[in-house]
Amino acid sequence: MIRVLIAEDQTMLRGALCTILDMEDDFEVTGAASHGEEALQMIQDHEPDIALLDIEMPLLTGIEVLKEIRRLQFPTKVIILTTFSKRIYIKEAWEHQVDGYLLKDTPSEELARNVRQVYKGQQVVSPSLVSQTVLNDENELTGREIEVLLRVEKGYSTKQISEAMHLTNGTIRNYLSETMNKLDAQNRTEAAFIARQKGWLD
Repeated sequence: MIRVLIAEDQTMLRGALCTILDMEDDFEVTGAASHGEEALQMIQDHEPDIALLDIEMPLLTGIEVLKEIRRLQFPTKVIILTTFSKRIYIKEAWEHQVDGYLLKDTPSEELARNVRQVYKGQQVVSPSLVSQTVLNDENELTGREIEVLLRVEKGYSTKQISEAMHLTNGTIRNYLSETMNKLDAQNRTEAAFIARQKGWLD
């Protein structure tokens, strides 16, 4: 029997997920949480095999619950179930060894199959998200370079960026030159645009 905890703040969807999984002969829903803190407490109390976590919940997000599960070294495997396909979310989930990342429109039969795969030790990801998990498109920018490009997006001049970041004009120009090289951009505006398209400024 695969013991599953469901954490979803939308009441109707939470009920639907419970019904779908309860219909499977080899599943047992051990709890249904409406927010992250409740989910974490239920995981501590019931030690489910699998936790299906919504990524955006009150009090603690699905990612924050995942981090706590890993920090406390609970054996529970984690599947993030979400409507969000943002690269930054996927990247953070993978950094914390998430076992699965599925979109909420995953068909019920496929969801059940994916839960079984995770239970057996496999990793699963919705097909439409696979391209966003490819490692060769990792963010090459440093934190400072991202800060600079975020201000470029807002139309800041070099002087305004240097004042805002308490750095010299020359240092800002060096950051801009480096980001343009990394992104093969002709100018700062194009560099910010390319970085945004890659999801590196999310």
